[in-house]
Amino acid sequence: MSNRKKHNKIKNTGILFELLTRQIAVDVMNDSKNSPSVKIIKEYFNENSQLGKENELYKVLIEKKYKTTEQANILIEAVIKNRRKLSNRKLKTEKYNLIKTIKENYDVTAFFNARIPNYKVLASVYTLFENESVKDVVDTIEETDSKITILENITFSNTKTTKSQNKVVENYSTQDSDVRLLTYQLLVDKFNKKYSNLNESQKNLLREYINNLSNTNSLREFIDTEVTKVKSKLKNHLSKINDKITKIKLTEAIKHTDNAVGGKFVKDSHVVSLMRYYELIKELDNVHKDK
Repeated sequence: MSNRKKHNKIKNTGILFELLTRQIAVDVMNDSKNSPSVKIIKEYFNENSQLGKENELYKVLIEKKYKTTEQANILIEAVIKNRRKLSNRKLKTEKYNLIKTIKENYDVTAFFNARIPNYKVLASVYTLFENESVKDVVDTIEETDSKITILENITFSNTKTTKSQNKVVENYSTQDSDVRLLTYQLLVDKFNKKYSNLNESQKNLLREYINNLSNTNSLREFIDTEVTKVKSKLKNHLSKINDKITKIKLTEAIKHTDNAVGGKFVKDSHVVSLMRYYELIKELDNVHKDK
């Protein structure tokens, strides 16, 4: 009888790494100068750890693109061959300690309650690797489905932009941990410089947006609440305006605030619209502060 391995995202190396890198952005938005995720990544995903080596294999299958199925199959076999060289015992221990460390630093429910865009591919890689690590007979259909998903990912070409982004990611991933951490610090500094003029409302929106990439319900509720506040503030400013043309334009702007409401799904356009309304309110506050 075949052994069917159920996917467990808490044990998926690729997902763990992705959630940690995402958490760095969240920590930055929460004004955390020393993100625990940076230390965790440096400790557990370095070039000498089994987790670090397995994560690199995940990256190859996620990021590498080929035009033909034959080329993709060769890549998969090469990755599997390298996966066999890893110590499953050490990998299991490292993963246990990693999850323990995450639990010590973050709310586990919130941390793992994430919507991963490439979840299906990451789950397929996990299944493929797990099947290689067991001696029992595995589920043939499950393994075949996983390989097909990975093949489709490798041979799928989206746009030139995607290819360009992949080159950047590949170049970044080849650097040692110190270089990657330095890059992270430079990005943080650049981010802080670029967004230093944001007011508290705008910062809160960005914070909620990053925090709740995984929790769309919470983000939708936040945006709906903020839109109500924005509409109220704009109406308050409307009563202070005497210029007819400006008054007409602001009235139209108020009517369009409903377009920023999240609805069933929150889109980037909703966040952008709300950011613009915050900017409008900031300008109106400056105009009317002395009146």
